[in-house]
Amino acid sequence: MLTCRIVPCLDVDAGRVVKGTRFRDLRDCGDPAELAARYARDGADEIVLLDVSATTADRGHALATTAAVRVVVDVPLCIGGGVRTVADARALLEHGADKVAVNSAAVRDPTLLSRLADAFGSQAVVLAIDALPQPDGGHRVRTHAGTADGELDVVAWIRAATARGIGEVLLTSIDRDGTGLGYDTDLLTAARAATDVPLIASGGARTPTHLLDAARAGADALLIASMLHDGRTSIPDLKRALAAADLPVRASLS
Repeated sequence: MLTCRIVPCLDVDAGRVVKGTRFRDLRDCGDPAELAARYARDGADEIVLLDVSATTADRGHALATTAAVRVVVDVPLCIGGGVRTVADARALLEHGADKVAVNSAAVRDPTLLSRLADAFGSQAVVLAIDALPQPDGGHRVRTHAGTADGELDVVAWIRAATARGIGEVLLTSIDRDGTGLGYDTDLLTAARAATDVPLIASGGARTPTHLLDAARAGADALLIASMLHDGRTSIPDLKRALAAADLPVRASLS
């Protein structure tokens, strides 16, 4: 059985890690390179770095932050925010990314996913989805850091994107983000049934039980942010708790 990955997420704005609740009320959490280095030392299986203002500001990703993080960590890096073209993705890969995550630009032009997969291989292409539940059931895709309606059903979009060659899905529940209420396991279950590519659960984790629930719902990787940034737990503690519950995890270094 493959191990379930523990993946710290660094949302970056103006060169600083930030975190809020449901994508709002962002607070400063520290320096990206310092946090990335600490989490890598503690046993992170991968790190996700997202430039959260790139798309809304209509600019590319802040490449200097990616380069600074790459220097201090040796774990895989998934970088997103401001990826609008194949050239944008190439620049991130040249600055140290192992994978690129794309959301808004792919909704606007789904052929971008196929072109990225053709240029760099499916393993380097991550579909990022910010999902919001609807009153009548299901979830809709949101774009531009959650501020715009992508007018797509999440499950249908996952199926279409899988057919275009993506290698992974990073699925964030907006209404759970930063709340500590746990991942949206119904959303994860629906997504798992829609694709066979690896699925990263994001939004709402506070306890080891939340991580275990997401894995049991079909997540291959567990994105965490607030619970680490605020010092409520550590990666070694989480991995020990998950291993005790018989979830296969890679041994931590600490």
